Amino acid sequence: MPEEQMEEAASSSAAASGTPFQLQFDKPIPFQIKLAEWNPEKDLLAMVTDDSKVLLHRFNWQRLWTISPGKCITSICWSPDGKVVALGTEDGLVLLHDVENGKMLRSIKSHDAAVVCLNWTEDEPLSRTDKDDLLSYEDRTTRFFPPAPVMPRVGGLNSGDSGLADENEEAIQSFSSAFCQRFNILSSGDKDGCICFSIFGIFPVGKININKVPIHVQSSQKRTSYRLQDASICKVSLSRNLHQLVLLCSGELINTDNLSISKAISVGLHCLHLDTSIFSNRKNELHQVSQQASSIQDLVEVVRASISMMSKQWLNAMNLFHEKFSALPSLITAYGMESSSEGEFLSLLFGTRTSPALRQFLVTSLGEAGLKRIAKAIDSSGKELRIVVSEHLQPAVEIISFRLAELRGLARWRSRFQNIGLDEKLMDGVTERVGMLVVQVERFSRVAATVLYLFQNFFSWVLKCVKILLSEPTDQVPPANSELVVIFLKFLLDKDPIRQLLETDQIFEWDIDTARHVEQLVVFGGFTDTQFLERSLAKQFSELEESLKEAFLMPFTTISSQIHCQGLLPLYPVTSSVALSSTCTASSISFYKDEDSQHSASSYSLTDYICFKIPDGSLNLRDCIGVIKDFCNSSSTISTPPLSGFLLRIPDEYECVDLSLYKDNQVVLLLSGKSSSESSGRSLMIMLQIENFSFSQLSGTFPANCYGLQELVALELQLDTDYGKVRSIPHPLSTPLAVSASRGVGCVFSSRRHALVYILDEDEDENEDEDAEME
Repeated sequence: MPEEQMEEAASSSAAASGTPFQLQFDKPIPFQIKLAEWNPEKDLLAMVTDDSKVLLHRFNWQRLWTISPGKCITSICWSPDGKVVALGTEDGLVLLHDVENGKMLRSIKSHDAAVVCLNWTEDEPLSRTDKDDLLSYEDRTTRFFPPAPVMPRVGGLNSGDSGLADENEEAIQSFSSAFCQRFNILSSGDKDGCICFSIFGIFPVGKININKVPIHVQSSQKRTSYRLQDASICKVSLSRNLHQLVLLCSGELINTDNLSISKAISVGLHCLHLDTSIFSNRKNELHQVSQQASSIQDLVEVVRASISMMSKQWLNAMNLFHEKFSALPSLITAYGMESSSEGEFLSLLFGTRTSPALRQFLVTSLGEAGLKRIAKAIDSSGKELRIVVSEHLQPAVEIISFRLAELRGLARWRSRFQNIGLDEKLMDGVTERVGMLVVQVERFSRVAATVLYLFQNFFSWVLKCVKILLSEPTDQVPPANSELVVIFLKFLLDKDPIRQLLETDQIFEWDIDTARHVEQLVVFGGFTDTQFLERSLAKQFSELEESLKEAFLMPFTTISSQIHCQGLLPLYPVTSSVALSSTCTASSISFYKDEDSQHSASSYSLTDYICFKIPDGSLNLRDCIGVIKDFCNSSSTISTPPLSGFLLRIPDEYECVDLSLYKDNQVVLLLSGKSSSESSGRSLMIMLQIENFSFSQLSGTFPANCYGLQELVALELQLDTDYGKVRSIPHPLSTPLAVSASRGVGCVFSSRRHALVYILDEDEDENEDEDAEME
C-alpha cells in the first residue's frame, strides 16, 4: 500500500479516539536528527544532526542555512525574540548564532563540562509594576556619542579571535543593544552539576554548583540538611516572573547531618526548586548594570583588536625596514672594514666621507626604488595606524570611560546597587584606570605622529643623498639635522617607540623633574596612579582588563550567593552507576498562569508542571510517565496548593519515546510500537489535557518516605477515550519531539529519516503566518 494511503488508513483508525492531527507534510531528510527546537516567534525549525551540523528550515521545509560549528552540540534553545539560537557544546561553550544567516555572534565559555540543557526566559510584561516603570533607566550614551565602533579590519588583516564574529558587525551591534531588549536570562546546565545565568545571553551574572548547594528539609520534628553528590543537570526551567527555577538532576542524595551513614538516601533523579527571586526583585538594577557591562565588554574587544592590529601593521612595516637595511653589515665585512652599520650611518648623518660599503649599499643594494618602497610601506602603515586610532581605538576607549562613569554613579546608590554587588571602591579603581588609558591613547597618537613625521624627513634626506651619490663623483653628502640623528639612533639601535608602546613588557624611564611634574598633575586631578607614564599603552589596557574582571566578578559572586534551594523532591531511584549516568530520560518542565489567581493585575501566580518518563523497573513500575504540579508552591512557606500528581501507564504494546508539555496544561506524548508487539512499525502521537486526569495529593513525608510517587496508583492510558487527540503514524519514530505552542505545530522524526510536521490545533488559522518572511 502506498505511504499516502497508509497515512489515511492510520488516520481513520485513530479517529475514534479523538480528533487526529492534520499532517502538514512528510519530507525526507538526509541526516539523523538528535535535537530540534521551534523558533518562538517565526515559522522556523532549528535542528542538530548526529554529526553536529545545525540546520534551519522554514515551516514549508525550505532550508535557509546550514552551519558546522566544528564542535559537538549537546543542547539548543532560542532567544525569546527568536533572533538568536543558542547552542551548548560538549566542551562547555555556549555559542550564539544569528537567525538571519547563521553567523556566530558570541562564543562564551561558561562551563567546564558538556552543556546539556539551555533555557532562555524573558521577563513577562504582566509582572511589571508601577515601581518598575518609575525606575526605568535610559541609556544616555547615544546622547553624547555616535554609534559604537566596530572591529577594525585594515589592509587585509583581521582582528583575531576575540569571541566575536568579525564578519557580522551589524548583527552584533543590534544584538548588543541590550537597552532595546526586555530583561531576559539564559540559564544553562552541565553534566557536572553547574548552572550558569547570563543576562541577555552574554553577561554572566551567576553560577551555582548543585553539588555544593545546601538542601534543608523541614519535617514535623526537625530540620535536616542534605546535599547532592555526583549530580548531573538534566533539565532547567526559569519561571516567566523570574521568581523560581525548577531543575531535574541525577545524583546521590547525602545526609550531611549524619555523615556516618555511608549509604546515600536516594540515588536517582531528583527535582529541585531554586529561589531566584533576586532576579525579579532586582531586575531593574541588573538590567542597568548588565546593559552597561555588556557594552563595555564589546568595546573592550574592539580595543584589544585595535591594539593587536596596530602591532601587526607596524611590525610588518618595521620588518621590511630592517630586512632592507640588514644588507649593510655583509658589505662592510666584504670590504674588510671594522666599523658597524650604526657607525657608517652616523658618518653619513654628520656629513663625513661615505665609505665604499655604504655607497654600494645606498646606490646598488638599496637604490632609489628600494628606498621609495620602504618609505611607502611605513607611510601606509602610519596612515592605517591613524585610522585605527581615530575610528576604533579612541572612540571605544572614550565610550568605555563614559559607561564606567555611569556605573560608578550607580555604585554610589548603595541602597539599591550594593545588594547586587556593584562595589563603589572597585568602580572607582576601574574608572581611574580607563582614564589613564585615555591618556595613553593620546600619548600614542602624539608619539606616532612625531615618529612618522621624522621618518618622512629621514627618507627624504636619504633619497636626496642617493641622488647626489648617483649624479656626482663625490663621497660626501650634506649633514642631516639633529632630528634625523635621533630617529636614526632610535630605530637602527632597536629603540622603536611605537613598538614599545604596543608591547606589554616595556617600562619607560623618566627624569626626576618630569616624574615630579606628572605626579603633581595626577594628584591635582584627584587620581592616585602617579606611575602610569612608565607603562605602555598595551600594559595600561591589560591592567584595565584585570580591573574590569575584578569589578564585574563582584556582582557575579553576590548574585550567586543569593540563589538557594527552596525545595527537594526525589522522583525515582536507579540501581546502578550505569543507569545513573543515563538517568536523564524524556522530561519536560513548564509554568502556566494560574487563571484562578486572586493577585492584582500587576502580578500573577504560576503553577509549575513537571512531566517525565520513569525507567522500567524503577519504583516497581513499567511503561509509566509521571506528572507533578505545584512543586514550587508547595515548597514555599506560605499557604499554597499542596503538591499533587498522577502516574500514567502506557499501553503494553507501546513505549514512550519522548514527551513535551504544551500550552493550556496539555502534554504531547510520542509512543513507538515495541518490536515484540503487534504495533511494531507503528507509532502514536497523543495530546492529552492534563486536567482531565485526577491529581492525587502527595504527602510531604520525605525523608521517611523518600519517593512520594510510590503512593500513587498508575492510571491506564485508554486510547479510545476523549482525554485527548491521537494520531497513528505507520512508521517507527525516534527522538526528538519538537512542539511549538506559539505556532500550534509539532514535528516528529521517523527512523526512515523522514520529518513529519503536524498541525496540533485543528482550529488554527491555516493562512496565518504560513508565508511569513523572516524579519
